[in-house]
Amino acid sequence: MFASRSIVSLSRRAFSTSSAQNAAKVAVLGAAGGIGQPLSLLLKANPKVTELSLYDVVNTPGVAADLGHINTVAKVTGFTPENDGLKSALDGADMVVIPAGVPRKPGMTRDDLFKTNAGIVRSLAEACAEVCPKAQILIISNPVNSTVPIASEVFIKAGVYDPKRIFGVTTLDCVRASRFIYEKTGNLVDVPVVGGHAGITIIPLFSQVEGLKLSDEERDALTYRVQFGGDEVVKAKAGTGSATLSMAYAGARFADSLLRASEGEDVIEWSFVRNDLYASEGIKYFSTYVRLGSEGVKEVLPLPDNLTDYEKDLVVKGVAELQKTEKKGFDFVHSQ
Repeated sequence: MFASRSIVSLSRRAFSTSSAQNAAKVAVLGAAGGIGQPLSLLLKANPKVTELSLYDVVNTPGVAADLGHINTVAKVTGFTPENDGLKSALDGADMVVIPAGVPRKPGMTRDDLFKTNAGIVRSLAEACAEVCPKAQILIISNPVNSTVPIASEVFIKAGVYDPKRIFGVTTLDCVRASRFIYEKTGNLVDVPVVGGHAGITIIPLFSQVEGLKLSDEERDALTYRVQFGGDEVVKAKAGTGSATLSMAYAGARFADSLLRASEGEDVIEWSFVRNDLYASEGIKYFSTYVRLGSEGVKEVLPLPDNLTDYEKDLVVKGVAELQKTEKKGFDFVHSQ
């Protein structure tokens, strides 16, 4: 038998229905976009969110008015750049979720988005460092392998950096891996996905799923599908968008995990965070098992010591690519 959980328990994990114990203000930057709107809807449905602050360059007052009619506890307010709207949106925020940026189009990689999204993330991170430096920062904007180092370097330059509070949201990779295994086996299981959040840096560890048997061909095909699942969605949408709904679900799940951890629950997720796992290889950021707590990252857990040779090779290749993308983010901040 597989180590699995029911669909019901999965949905409870993603969107807990328990009453809020602590008031939490969550700000969404890029709230009127393809990810931002469904993400804001899911956060509005979370009883742990008592205040939802929405920011985007256009349309956020309308999104806020629409969400504000939903009969859950969260008060919703929308802001645009006028009258220091970004600072107002961030004031008092406990958590900031950043899906802002341009979407992927056919033929584009996450790296192709760098020039535009890097500047957006830097500007938003500068505002966060000034207004809410103690907030937990959840970065969805791609390429995450570079935007997380960008945000971190902004906080370092501002003198307010806390590595426990900045997260690259890689949850969608885990969600996809779980779904793809379910399609094959009929069992919903957790599949650890480590490394980064683009192409070959996405490393699903199928060997860690108890009872799962895959042929080499099945393993290779599933690994590729997890690594390039975003391309599948971009192609299916025929140039009209990217993986917005599934990313919103994944972002809401990770936000809920942090909110549950802040209430004392022992929660382990996978996230692209600063750690020393591969410091000897010259990288500071790697997506791995993370135990969450009230301050954000409570503990970074090492990779399992029983990886297969195939997975070890994926890690080596992923680390080599992460060296490049991390440097790209670092250089962007320090060359301006």
